[in-house]
Amino acid sequence: MTPPPFGSAPPPTAAPVLLLTPIEARVLGTLMEKARTVPDSYPLSLNSLMLGCNQKTTRDPLMNLSEPDVADAVSSLKERHLVRENSGSRVTRFEHNFQRGVGVPEQSAVLLGLLMLRGPQTAAELRLNTERWYKFADISSVEGFLEELQDRADEKGGPLVIKLTKAPGAREQRWAHLLCGAVDEAALAQGSGARAVDGAALDRIARLEAEVAELRATVKQLCAELGVAGAAG
Repeated sequence: MTPPPFGSAPPPTAAPVLLLTPIEARVLGTLMEKARTVPDSYPLSLNSLMLGCNQKTTRDPLMNLSEPDVADAVSSLKERHLVRENSGSRVTRFEHNFQRGVGVPEQSAVLLGLLMLRGPQTAAELRLNTERWYKFADISSVEGFLEELQDRADEKGGPLVIKLTKAPGAREQRWAHLLCGAVDEAALAQGSGARAVDGAALDRIARLEAEVAELRATVKQLCAELGVAGAAG
Protein backbone atom coordinates (compact mmCIF):
# COMPACT_ATOMS: atom_id res chain seq x y z
CA MET A 1 0.00 0.00 0.00
CA THR A 2 1.36 3.42 -0.97
CA PRO A 3 1.73 5.66 2.09
CA PRO A 4 -0.12 9.01 2.00
CA PRO A 5 1.91 12.07 0.95
CA PHE A 6 3.88 13.68 3.74
CA GLY A 7 1.80 16.19 5.66
CA SER A 8 -1.58 14.97 4.38
CA ALA A 9 -4.36 14.10 6.82
CA PRO A 10 -5.01 10.40 7.38
CA PRO A 11 -8.27 9.04 5.95
CA PRO A 12 -11.23 9.21 8.35
CA THR A 13 -11.80 6.07 10.39
CA ALA A 14 -15.36 4.92 10.95
CA ALA A 15 -16.39 4.67 14.58
CA PRO A 16 -17.10 1.15 15.79
CA VAL A 17 -20.73 0.13 15.43
CA LEU A 18 -22.45 -0.10 18.80
CA LEU A 19 -24.31 -3.39 19.08
CA LEU A 20 -26.04 -4.34 22.33
CA THR A 21 -27.87 -7.44 23.46
CA PRO A 22 -31.50 -6.91 24.59
CA ILE A 23 -30.38 -7.41 28.21
CA GLU A 24 -27.60 -4.84 27.85
CA ALA A 25 -30.07 -2.38 26.34
CA ARG A 26 -32.47 -2.96 29.25
CA VAL A 27 -29.69 -2.43 31.81
CA LEU A 28 -28.55 0.80 30.14
CA GLY A 29 -32.08 2.12 29.74
CA THR A 30 -32.88 1.37 33.39
CA LEU A 31 -29.78 3.18 34.64
CA MET A 32 -30.61 6.17 32.43
CA GLU A 33 -34.18 6.24 33.73
CA LYS A 34 -33.33 5.97 37.42
CA ALA A 35 -30.62 8.64 37.16
CA ARG A 36 -33.36 11.11 36.22
CA THR A 37 -36.45 9.85 38.03
CA VAL A 38 -35.00 8.73 41.41
CA PRO A 39 -31.70 10.61 41.73
CA ASP A 40 -31.62 10.09 45.52
CA SER A 41 -31.32 6.32 44.98
CA TYR A 42 -28.79 6.58 42.16
CA PRO A 43 -26.26 5.04 41.37
CA LEU A 44 -27.96 1.64 41.68
CA SER A 45 -26.90 -1.51 43.46
CA LEU A 46 -27.01 -4.72 41.44
CA ASN A 47 -30.24 -5.79 43.16
CA SER A 48 -31.94 -2.43 42.56
CA LEU A 49 -30.83 -2.53 38.94
CA MET A 50 -32.29 -6.01 38.52
CA LEU A 51 -35.62 -4.89 40.02
CA GLY A 52 -35.69 -1.89 37.69
CA CYS A 53 -35.01 -4.09 34.67
CA ASN A 54 -37.86 -6.42 35.66
CA GLN A 55 -40.51 -3.72 36.27
CA LYS A 56 -43.98 -4.64 35.06
CA THR A 57 -44.78 -1.06 34.04
CA THR A 58 -43.14 1.20 31.43
CA ARG A 59 -41.27 -1.79 29.98
CA ASP A 60 -41.66 -3.42 26.57
CA PRO A 61 -40.93 -6.26 26.38
CA LEU A 62 -41.31 -7.45 29.97
CA MET A 63 -38.26 -9.32 31.26
CA ASN A 64 -37.51 -11.61 34.19
CA LEU A 65 -33.75 -11.27 34.61
CA SER A 66 -31.66 -12.82 37.37
CA GLU A 67 -28.80 -11.06 39.17
CA PRO A 68 -26.23 -13.09 37.16
CA ASP A 69 -27.95 -11.96 33.92
CA VAL A 70 -27.67 -8.32 34.98
CA ALA A 71 -24.12 -8.74 36.32
CA ASP A 72 -22.94 -10.21 33.00
CA ALA A 73 -24.50 -7.33 31.08
CA VAL A 74 -22.95 -4.77 33.45
CA SER A 75 -19.52 -6.38 33.02
CA SER A 76 -19.80 -6.21 29.22
CA LEU A 77 -20.99 -2.60 29.31
CA LYS A 78 -18.14 -1.62 31.62
CA GLU A 79 -15.64 -2.98 29.09
CA ARG A 80 -17.14 -0.63 26.49
CA HIS A 81 -17.13 2.32 28.92
CA LEU A 82 -20.93 2.60 28.86
CA VAL A 83 -21.32 1.76 32.57
CA ARG A 84 -19.10 2.80 35.46
CA GLU A 85 -18.70 1.26 38.90
CA ASN A 86 -19.19 3.54 41.88
CA SER A 87 -17.51 2.19 44.99
CA GLY A 88 -18.19 5.10 47.31
CA SER A 89 -20.33 3.00 49.65
CA ARG A 90 -20.23 -0.44 51.21
CA VAL A 91 -22.39 -1.81 48.40
CA THR A 92 -21.05 -1.61 44.86
CA ARG A 93 -23.23 0.63 42.74
CA PHE A 94 -23.40 1.34 39.02
CA GLU A 95 -24.05 4.37 36.84
CA HIS A 96 -24.34 4.82 33.09
CA ASN A 97 -21.96 6.70 30.82
CA PHE A 98 -24.23 6.49 27.79
CA GLN A 99 -24.20 10.04 26.51
CA ARG A 100 -20.41 10.35 26.46
CA GLY A 101 -19.81 6.73 25.51
CA VAL A 102 -22.05 6.91 22.44
CA GLY A 103 -21.29 10.53 21.61
CA VAL A 104 -24.78 12.01 21.42
CA PRO A 105 -26.35 15.12 22.97
CA GLU A 106 -28.57 14.89 26.03
CA GLN A 107 -31.83 15.06 24.08
CA SER A 108 -30.81 12.21 21.78
CA ALA A 109 -29.68 10.10 24.75
CA VAL A 110 -33.08 10.62 26.40
CA LEU A 111 -34.94 9.46 23.29
CA LEU A 112 -32.71 6.41 22.87
CA GLY A 113 -33.17 5.51 26.55
CA LEU A 114 -36.96 5.59 26.22
CA LEU A 115 -36.87 3.54 23.04
CA MET A 116 -34.69 0.92 24.79
CA LEU A 117 -37.13 0.67 27.69
CA ARG A 118 -40.52 0.95 25.99
CA GLY A 119 -39.99 -0.21 22.43
CA PRO A 120 -41.10 1.62 19.25
CA GLN A 121 -43.05 4.84 19.80
CA THR A 122 -44.31 7.80 17.81
CA ALA A 123 -42.74 11.21 18.25
CA ALA A 124 -45.84 12.32 20.19
CA GLU A 125 -45.58 9.33 22.53
CA LEU A 126 -41.88 9.99 23.07
CA ARG A 127 -42.52 13.62 23.97
CA LEU A 128 -45.13 12.55 26.52
CA ASN A 129 -43.07 9.67 27.96
CA THR A 130 -39.91 11.76 28.34
CA GLU A 131 -41.61 14.37 30.56
CA ARG A 132 -39.77 13.20 33.68
CA TRP A 133 -36.47 12.89 31.80
CA TYR A 134 -36.39 16.01 29.63
CA LYS A 135 -39.04 18.52 28.61
CA PHE A 136 -39.05 18.92 24.85
CA ALA A 137 -40.60 22.16 23.60
CA ASP A 138 -42.83 20.41 21.06
CA ILE A 139 -43.18 17.33 18.88
CA SER A 140 -41.18 18.99 16.09
CA SER A 141 -38.21 19.20 18.44
CA VAL A 142 -38.46 15.47 19.16
CA GLU A 143 -38.67 14.72 15.44
CA GLY A 144 -35.62 16.89 14.76
CA PHE A 145 -33.41 14.91 17.14
CA LEU A 146 -34.80 11.61 15.84
CA GLU A 147 -33.97 12.61 12.27
CA GLU A 148 -30.43 13.52 13.35
CA LEU A 149 -30.05 10.06 14.88
CA GLN A 150 -31.43 8.48 11.71
CA ASP A 151 -29.03 10.45 9.49
CA ARG A 152 -25.98 9.88 11.71
CA ALA A 153 -22.83 9.61 9.58
CA ASP A 154 -20.97 6.34 9.18
CA GLU A 155 -17.86 8.02 10.60
CA LYS A 156 -19.76 8.37 13.89
CA GLY A 157 -21.06 4.80 13.88
CA GLY A 158 -24.05 5.10 11.56
CA PRO A 159 -27.79 5.56 12.25
CA LEU A 160 -29.08 4.80 15.74
CA VAL A 161 -32.83 4.92 15.00
CA ILE A 162 -35.16 4.06 12.16
CA LYS A 163 -38.60 5.38 11.22
CA LEU A 164 -40.84 2.36 10.80
CA THR A 165 -43.39 1.83 8.05
CA LYS A 166 -46.80 3.12 9.08
CA ALA A 167 -48.90 0.28 10.47
CA PRO A 168 -52.40 -0.32 9.00
CA GLY A 169 -54.88 1.99 10.72
CA ALA A 170 -52.15 3.96 12.52
CA ARG A 171 -52.18 7.75 12.35
CA GLU A 172 -48.44 8.22 12.83
CA GLN A 173 -45.24 6.31 12.15
CA ARG A 174 -43.28 4.91 15.06
CA TRP A 175 -39.55 5.11 15.68
CA ALA A 176 -37.32 2.25 16.87
CA HIS A 177 -33.69 2.17 18.03
CA LEU A 178 -30.97 0.25 16.20
CA LEU A 179 -28.72 -0.33 19.21
CA CYS A 180 -29.49 -4.05 19.11
CA GLY A 181 -29.16 -4.34 15.34
CA ALA A 182 -31.63 -4.24 12.48
CA VAL A 183 -35.33 -4.12 13.32
CA ASP A 184 -37.70 -6.90 12.23
CA GLU A 185 -40.71 -4.80 11.25
CA ALA A 186 -42.88 -7.83 10.48
CA ALA A 187 -42.37 -9.21 14.00
CA LEU A 188 -43.06 -5.80 15.51
CA ALA A 189 -46.28 -5.43 13.52
CA GLN A 190 -47.40 -8.88 14.63
CA GLY A 191 -46.66 -8.06 18.26
CA SER A 192 -48.51 -4.76 18.02
CA GLY A 193 -51.49 -6.54 16.50
CA ALA A 194 -51.52 -9.09 19.30
CA ARG A 195 -51.40 -6.34 21.94
CA ALA A 196 -54.26 -4.54 20.21
CA VAL A 197 -56.33 -7.75 20.19
CA ASP A 198 -55.54 -8.34 23.85
CA GLY A 199 -56.60 -4.81 24.70
CA ALA A 200 -59.87 -5.17 22.79
CA ALA A 201 -60.59 -8.48 24.54
CA LEU A 202 -59.92 -6.94 27.95
CA ASP A 203 -62.26 -4.03 27.16
CA ARG A 204 -64.99 -6.46 26.12
CA ILE A 205 -64.55 -8.53 29.28
CA ALA A 206 -64.72 -5.39 31.43
CA ARG A 207 -67.97 -4.31 29.74
CA LEU A 208 -69.50 -7.76 30.21
CA GLU A 209 -68.52 -7.84 33.87
CA ALA A 210 -70.11 -4.42 34.38
CA GLU A 211 -73.32 -5.58 32.67
CA VAL A 212 -73.46 -8.75 34.83
CA ALA A 213 -72.95 -6.71 37.99
CA GLU A 214 -75.75 -4.36 36.94
CA LEU A 215 -78.11 -7.28 36.21
CA ARG A 216 -77.32 -8.87 39.57
CA ALA A 217 -78.10 -5.61 41.34
CA THR A 218 -81.41 -5.34 39.47
CA VAL A 219 -82.39 -8.94 40.33
CA LYS A 220 -81.47 -8.39 43.98
CA GLN A 221 -83.64 -5.27 44.12
CA LEU A 222 -86.60 -7.03 42.49
CA CYS A 223 -86.32 -9.96 44.90
CA ALA A 224 -86.30 -7.57 47.85
CA GLU A 225 -89.39 -5.77 46.57
CA LEU A 226 -91.24 -9.08 45.97
CA GLY A 227 -90.11 -10.54 49.27
CA VAL A 228 -88.48 -13.62 47.74
CA ALA A 229 -85.01 -15.04 48.24
CA GLY A 230 -82.56 -14.22 45.46
CA ALA A 231 -80.18 -16.66 43.82
CA ALA A 232 -76.79 -17.02 45.46
CA GLY A 233 -74.08 -15.03 44.01
